[in-house]
Amino acid sequence: LIHERVEQARARVNPYVICRVRSGWVVLGDQQFFRGYSLLLHDPVVADLNSLPQTGRSQFLLDMTAVGDALFHVTDACRINYCILGNLDPALHAHVHPRYMWEPEDKRVGPIWHYGKDILNSKPFDSGRDRPLMDDIKEHLTKAGVCVQPSRQPD
Repeated sequence: LIHERVEQARARVNPYVICRVRSGWVVLGDQQFFRGYSLLLHDPVVADLNSLPQTGRSQFLLDMTAVGDALFHVTDACRINYCILGNLDPALHAHVHPRYMWEPEDKRVGPIWHYGKDILNSKPFDSGRDRPLMDDIKEHLTKAGVCVQPSRQPD
């Protein structure tokens, strides 16, 4: 799925894309139970963080935390959780989850997976509803100098 989403981003047909950054693509998550849940997809696709040279690792992690900074700025998140797994899809990507004070305390202090799939999948991405948030995230990342112009893809 990550390979496919990166290809769609390059082709400018991925509706989840917020912006291009030096290490890849910032996208809004398929599910928005946590408003602003985003991912950073490395481009070019590599298996994992350890596949990158030190400079590539550093850039990816800097871009990932910049996404967290943007989410702090444009949502009412009380903290940001970062997760790089790659167990199911060995393609480097980071999950950036804003966490909120409205969450029950027993859930707020644990991983988001404690909510269960039914709850986490209860609010799918909706371009009409989510576009203003995506624009706010992009604006913050642009002002911070994190967004870059995507290279022109051949027609």
